[in-house]
Amino acid sequence: MPNLENLDWKNLGFSYIKTDFRFIASYKNGSWSQGELVSENVLQLSEGSPVLHYGQACFEGLKAYRSQKGKALLFRPLENAKRLQTSCERLLMPKVSEELFLRACAEVVKANQKWLAPYKSGASLYLRPFVIGVGDNLGVKPANEYLFIVFCAPVGAYFKGGIEKGGARFITTIFDRAAPKGTGGVKVGGNYAASLLAHKMATEQGYDDCIYLDPTTHTKIEEVGAANFFGITHDHAFITPHSPSI
Repeated sequence: MPNLENLDWKNLGFSYIKTDFRFIASYKNGSWSQGELVSENVLQLSEGSPVLHYGQACFEGLKAYRSQKGKALLFRPLENAKRLQTSCERLLMPKVSEELFLRACAEVVKANQKWLAPYKSGASLYLRPFVIGVGDNLGVKPANEYLFIVFCAPVGAYFKGGIEKGGARFITTIFDRAAPKGTGGVKVGGNYAASLLAHKMATEQGYDDCIYLDPTTHTKIEEVGAANFFGITHDHAFITPHSPSI
């Protein structure tokens, strides 16, 4: 696994690299703990944890950048906090307050500043906040205990070469990513598990990812598996799908 001394900032991929600290808060008896930074990156869970059997998990993804003056900058973290709350509500998980979310992200970035990519390197520090249902459980029901965790890793472009250099190619898929009235509007783990086969088939044909069509009629572009979709018309109009979140 790469370490800080041998990182090639201009040629980083998008993969897990262990950094020094992550933030963990626990939910028990109706409230979230204050949370703390820890160095251990391995979790110990009960075998009955609902996240393992029933997919009670949601997550976010955001990036920190180094400014020209060396300051760490987070891109719209409040919007990620709001979307995580929406995802938690959909899976009957306790919401993480905006204050706790923002504090956790800020503490993780500050504690891992040496992993923050140099200015104009093309890399960034990716943050992965997530909430999972844990504790002893067997039946299909919400967990009684939860973990809120934020870890980070230095990353480059998600698609090798970057889209602006023509480095990403997409193909429409015969599969649906989400069902009408399902969980497609929130960022939960099950959505991504369901996309793995379609992604595998696309990459085996030489493509980078799938473009999903709407599940009702299969005539409208819904989204790309790992990214948002936008279009540019012949008269240079910029078109994005309507969305209530980021």
